[in-house]
Amino acid sequence: MPTYTAPTRDTRFVLNEMLDLASYGNLPGFENATQDMIDTIVNEAGKFCSEVLAPINQSGDEEGCTRHEDGSVTTPKGFKEAYDAYVEAGWATLAKPEEFGGQGLPHTLAMVVEEFTASANQAFGMYPGLTNGASAALEAAGTPEQKEAYLPKMITGEWSGTMNLTEPQCGTDLGLIRTKAEPQADGSYKITGTKIFISAGEHDLTSNIIHLVLAKTPGAPDSSKGISLFIVPKFILDENGEPGTRNGVTCGSIEKKMGIHANSTCVLNYDEATGYMLGEENKGLAAMFVMMNAARLGVGLQGLAQAEVSYQNGVTYALDRRQGRGLAGPAEPEAKADPIFVHPDVRRMLMDAKVFNEGMRALCLWGALQVDLTHEAQTEEERQLADDLIGLMTPVIKGYGTDKGYDIANNMQQVYGGHGYVKEWGMEQFVRDARIAMIYEGTNGVQAMDLCGRKLASKGGRAIQAFFKMIDDEIAEAKTNEALSDLATKLEKALGEQKAATMWFMQNAMANPNHLGAGAHHYMHIMGIVTLGFFWLKQAKTASAALAGNPEDKAFYEAKMTSAAYYAERFLPDAGALRRKLEAGSDNMMALPEEAFSTAA
Repeated sequence: MPTYTAPTRDTRFVLNEMLDLASYGNLPGFENATQDMIDTIVNEAGKFCSEVLAPINQSGDEEGCTRHEDGSVTTPKGFKEAYDAYVEAGWATLAKPEEFGGQGLPHTLAMVVEEFTASANQAFGMYPGLTNGASAALEAAGTPEQKEAYLPKMITGEWSGTMNLTEPQCGTDLGLIRTKAEPQADGSYKITGTKIFISAGEHDLTSNIIHLVLAKTPGAPDSSKGISLFIVPKFILDENGEPGTRNGVTCGSIEKKMGIHANSTCVLNYDEATGYMLGEENKGLAAMFVMMNAARLGVGLQGLAQAEVSYQNGVTYALDRRQGRGLAGPAEPEAKADPIFVHPDVRRMLMDAKVFNEGMRALCLWGALQVDLTHEAQTEEERQLADDLIGLMTPVIKGYGTDKGYDIANNMQQVYGGHGYVKEWGMEQFVRDARIAMIYEGTNGVQAMDLCGRKLASKGGRAIQAFFKMIDDEIAEAKTNEALSDLATKLEKALGEQKAATMWFMQNAMANPNHLGAGAHHYMHIMGIVTLGFFWLKQAKTASAALAGNPEDKAFYEAKMTSAAYYAERFLPDAGALRRKLEAGSDNMMALPEEAFSTAA
């Protein structure tokens, strides 16, 4: 059976030393985020996820969710008890507004809990994760009455939430939705249509589920400009604000999925269900994007989460499994064979996983801090910079993070050899669960096009120029430090590849937009490689300073320095190869006629 131990030491390193989160104590929401509070949250969240959620991950995958004849759904054994414990411990309220019952702590700390939860049990983490997105949209677009009616119980976790976008005939192109919203005399709407792929769409964990549903009102433009967003509760609230009459929304079936079996991904049928408009008519997509952007950061974190838990188990197996002898001679002559940990190819996979995980964790926590600073930084200039940077980085965190997270899970299965292909060892579940993160909340191809087609040119390229300056400044400073200069030089070369790729797009994509589409995936990966290189430089800088003080856990900081050097050697050179692929353009990619793809005789 696989195991999970939350990476609390590395998380504290990023929060307390690299980001120095406690130094933001003068900002709203950060007042109580002292180092003692940070350490307590990190350690207790790690303990909860490791001891409560991880043990029911494999059993939940095997059992799955069950739909009953009346359309109700029950989650796997132990999930209801675990969810109640999650709510009672206050993990749901951590970064939520105090006015609605939250603790008002920084979003950065909530991101820690999200990572640990997704590593321990990704399917479980999706239930509160969807609620977080729904409550964020309600907070942003709801009327005071709507906020008062729904937010307090969604924030505590007593009620849950969903996002309903996809329909059988449309996914990313939401202008094609057919769900209708007919206005009623009392100001409500009757919602009719079918939504598919609705994560946590029906379950037994909470007493009510608040669905946020995209639909079109009569006469609305037949495009994405005609979409409105509606609150459709599973149970309509009575005069006391409690769940009352059952609404006209039912689970038609549970999708039979490759992974995340313990999350009830539903087909939801709306049959004149009572709904209430959230935000303005025909402006539903803008409100829903509040949910989608939050969800994309959370999905990027899932890439890290599955990479981390699979890596931990890969290391355990590599230290235990004996096969052959080390190439440089027996590592343990008294034994009949050496642990496979001594073989360079196994080390390659483990080191690739280690440096991705630690670099990606630094990126995700920094990204969460930018979300906080977007709202709470002292000056408008600082708030704008944070907003620019996290807007630019969101598709990279989601797209690159989940592409690489899946690769790592695959490699950790490979470490197990034949045992990795056998269900009881648990590695194949990590691969299956990691796969969905590359698809939902906008496929990674969509993320790449969002980055290259929208974000790079947005506001005259302000965000990408800020990104380049941030890294250039860090490189310039690091070059003056002998311990960091080689890493800085290698990062500078990789950044130069990204700048050249950006310029190539500027010179060629306007004349032929297919050049942009053909190179977007490669550009997203170049930017992911460069960004993690930037965070490895920052981690090395922090570790180098710590080593100068002769710390007790010297080995931890020395490992950081070695890992940074490994990343520079093994990951940063890929930026050049990807740039050359990007600059090949789209001509040959798009040249063949459709019939040339047929394999028929």
